[in-house]
Amino acid sequence: MDREIVRILYLYTALDLSNNKFSGKIPSIIGDLVALHVLSLSHNGLQGQIPSSLGNLSSIESLDLSVIQLSGKIPQQLASLTSLAFLNLSHNHLQGCIPQGPQFYTFENNSYEGNDRLRGFPLSKGCGNDGNDSETNDTTSGLDDEENDSEFLNDFWKASFMGYGSGLCIGLSIIYFMFSTGNLRWLARIIVELEHKIMMGRKKKQQRQRSYRRRINSLT
Repeated sequence: MDREIVRILYLYTALDLSNNKFSGKIPSIIGDLVALHVLSLSHNGLQGQIPSSLGNLSSIESLDLSVIQLSGKIPQQLASLTSLAFLNLSHNHLQGCIPQGPQFYTFENNSYEGNDRLRGFPLSKGCGNDGNDSETNDTTSGLDDEENDSEFLNDFWKASFMGYGSGLCIGLSIIYFMFSTGNLRWLARIIVELEHKIMMGRKKKQQRQRSYRRRINSLT
């Protein structure tokens, strides 16, 4: 029987198809039923993802998609449903981060229970990825080590230049004193000692470089 409906009655704004044997995916065309206040598809054999078009149900107050076989992420579009007062997505196979929005802050854990791979408020599992966090921490630690090594090298070279500079000034002063007094034996002895100190300094420098390379290899 065909009937022309001039005005949509309130009785037609509640759609309860729960406890049936419906299968397949939730049709995205449901998002066109913008006058819906109540939608329940729970306890069916439906599969697939939650259609993002449900975010168009601007008047929806109660959404029950529990105890079916939904998978994937909760669409971010649902966070814009400012009239949504009741949400039940429990006992599905949903995963990822729970969208954040004014209404989603009011829902409790029982709205999402039975979805072990869901994360974010109000669940105890944080929304951040543990692997990424660990990688970020490792990267940060690596950068800190590099900065420390860089500071160590800078300090090392500064100290080396200061030592060689001081030694050069002292050596030139002694040479000038020796020439002015004419005592060249002392000059020869000083030159030998300076050569010995230079060689020892080079050996110590090489040892420090090897120690530094071993330290870098142990960090990497």
